[in-house]
Amino acid sequence: MLDNLTQRLARVVKTMRGEARLTEANTAEMLREVRLAMLEADVALPVVREFIARVKEKALGEDVVSSLTPGQALVGVVQRELTAVIGGDEAVGDQKSNELNLNVQPPAVILMAGLQGAGKTTTSGKLAKWLKENKKKKVLTVSCDVYRPAAIAQLKTVSEQVGVDFFPSQPDQKPVEIARAALDWARKHYHDVLIVDTAGRLGIDEAMMQEIAALHAELKPAETLFVVDAMLGQDAVNTAKAFNDALPLTGVVLTKLDGDARGGAALSVRHITGRPIKFVGVGEKLDGLEPFYADRMAQRILGMGDILALVEEAQRGVDMEAAE
Repeated sequence: MLDNLTQRLARVVKTMRGEARLTEANTAEMLREVRLAMLEADVALPVVREFIARVKEKALGEDVVSSLTPGQALVGVVQRELTAVIGGDEAVGDQKSNELNLNVQPPAVILMAGLQGAGKTTTSGKLAKWLKENKKKKVLTVSCDVYRPAAIAQLKTVSEQVGVDFFPSQPDQKPVEIARAALDWARKHYHDVLIVDTAGRLGIDEAMMQEIAALHAELKPAETLFVVDAMLGQDAVNTAKAFNDALPLTGVVLTKLDGDARGGAALSVRHITGRPIKFVGVGEKLDGLEPFYADRMAQRILGMGDILALVEEAQRGVDMEAAE
């Protein structure tokens, strides 16, 4: 999506010159290119339609700052709306919506949900490391994935690697019993955070959803994070909808954002769940987890840093004139 959208927009920006206002006529071609690039990047059609409508509504009739071409001005509008659609920075009380909610009686429980292969176990380890190093939290991890003994062993290994405590579990135990025991242990040993890794499946099934809903009811987590592979594209929409229907999700972690992933899933998942993207996972290393910033993702998708810098500079000039 990155290269494709960037190339398409760059072509149109060159042709849009010399008009002082954005109109239906001079924006039509560029909006068509944005629409095609988003569809090719597997952004869900309803999301694309809503996005184009938003851009059109904001752009039409907007005066073009004298130092910009209409094309550059429209890129600025696209970037602002992209930032808003992907997540913006809505605040809930004193807390931004993309920040973890840890303001609860310890331990704050973080329930990890998602399909098999989304990277839940690795992300659990990355998140434990991030909380320990950036928030100075005492973290306990536990695996409730009784169907894959390898998943339990993997979480134990990554927990040891990042230097946090691990609560052991066995494949013959029931997930809810494991969760209950881990929560009890975390309370008795004064852990600030309990990260609960759950079973994934290769596809969505009713038993899986019932199991994770039961875990949610038992643990009453402060955060229920939906972990989704950024490479999924259109399939991310179906997965997000199923999990969102079964669980009161509080946020999304977008994994595997390196490689060919261009952010299409970010737009779709945000739209379907209505929940903020809180983190992005980059690479396999355990320090490859970053807080999510909507403006940076918008710039990544647009890939037009030079034009966006021009737009910002022109806007600053307008703001200064207005202030005077």
